[in-house]
Amino acid sequence: MKRFFSVNAVLTTLLVLSIIFAAAATYYKITYWGFSFKPSERTDVWTIDAKVSFVPNGDPIDVSLSLPSVQQGYKILSEDVVANGYEIQKDEKNRRLSLKSKAHKNKQNLYYRVMLYDTEDGKGKFYEEAPQKTKITVDDEQQKVMVDDIWRLVDEQKSGTRAERLIKLLNEKPLSPEVDAFLPVKNTTRVMADKIIFLLGTRGIPARVIRGVMLSEKKRMLPADMMIEAYEGSKWIVYDINSGKAGLPKDFIVFQRGGVSLLDVSGGYDSQVRFSVIKSVVSSFKMAGSRAKYDGSRLFNYTIYDLPTLEQNTLKWLMIFPLGILLVVILRNVIGISTMGTFTPMLVAMSLIKTGFIYGVLCFAVIIGLGLAVRTMLTRLNLLLVPRISAVVIFVILIMQMLTVFGYHFDLKVAASAVFFPIIITAWIIERACITWEEDGVKNATKQIVNTVFVAIITYFVISSEYIRHIMFAFNEWNLVILLIVMLLGTYTGYRLTELKRFAPLIKDK
Repeated sequence: MKRFFSVNAVLTTLLVLSIIFAAAATYYKITYWGFSFKPSERTDVWTIDAKVSFVPNGDPIDVSLSLPSVQQGYKILSEDVVANGYEIQKDEKNRRLSLKSKAHKNKQNLYYRVMLYDTEDGKGKFYEEAPQKTKITVDDEQQKVMVDDIWRLVDEQKSGTRAERLIKLLNEKPLSPEVDAFLPVKNTTRVMADKIIFLLGTRGIPARVIRGVMLSEKKRMLPADMMIEAYEGSKWIVYDINSGKAGLPKDFIVFQRGGVSLLDVSGGYDSQVRFSVIKSVVSSFKMAGSRAKYDGSRLFNYTIYDLPTLEQNTLKWLMIFPLGILLVVILRNVIGISTMGTFTPMLVAMSLIKTGFIYGVLCFAVIIGLGLAVRTMLTRLNLLLVPRISAVVIFVILIMQMLTVFGYHFDLKVAASAVFFPIIITAWIIERACITWEEDGVKNATKQIVNTVFVAIITYFVISSEYIRHIMFAFNEWNLVILLIVMLLGTYTGYRLTELKRFAPLIKDK
């Protein structure tokens, strides 16, 4: 029982549980909040502007506009309506916008804007009842012959549904004589849609027009795009009117389908709606709150990601500290590299991030070199410990001041970087190096300084990575795993790697 509840067993169990928790939290953030391992991940946000214009006829005005629903593959970020002097009502269930006002004299321009993001698979999420299948009867004998000829050509084709084959036949270049005789001379998209619906109806296939907007930045004040939806088998299938290609395009946003009109205007004439599309790029990280709200998750409101930007930027650097500390623990307790102070390399590495690697190392070398020279002179004065260290701190400040002024006049970034080094830590390195020099010799003192700089450089390359900083901030639950790894390393009492080399001759002698 004692062995079962040993420190190693408990810590190992907690480590496994923390890994499971961190993995689950990471999966949740990626799936539902849209987090990514890439710091530069971006999300496309599409803005659709609908402009409704009409001329009033002197009667009270009632405008009804069909709106896109969330089932069309995109999530709605925000909606806005600009209609001064109108009473605005929105029917969320049927997704229609109602604008009512008293009579107006001048031409009216009303605006609706919707912002969309994140395509998602809506298949199987929204049930729609099967339509009543009614067959259209053709009374005119000449027209009946043309319809039968067209369907004979359609049935001769083998691949695709009947609706798909029909649309492709009507768009052949050149047209067959049978199709050419059936279609009018002035053939518009609207006329083509009506002909397709009519022909499908003669064979008992329900069909309807759907209107929407294709997400393309080239769209500026253009009418709604149009497609055909036919019910074959046991489901509605969308077809491109010009090509017959089946399936709703990924970037097509449906505003209206079936018998419900796209726009109704009472109290005006010459009404029309024109659409414009604009794409903007937003950081996926900034969209996490919107995704969490869309999925009904309140957990996001109690995380660090809901804090203001200033606090988040501060925490980004704190979140990287545990990884740097783990690296120092491994280098000291597992490999056996001795340094000046326990976490001095970590603080030096943080300073190198502010100064830049090359300039920071050179500046650090200058400060340490001049500091050691000053500390050696102070040794001869036989000062007490506290005044001596205080004098070293003041000298370090004066050295930094000198280098900063010198760098300003000669445009040297090396000197300007001096102010970013922690003064107390730098002074303590100088003091420790001198004490080690006096007690253990110049070789050990030099070795510890070199080791400190070496560990600081390794730590710098880890924590300076933008990818690593992003991952440790976005998936900060892994810091719990790092905590338990550090604690487990604290239970290790065996030889360090450098000690294995040190005691190798004893093993050979034995």
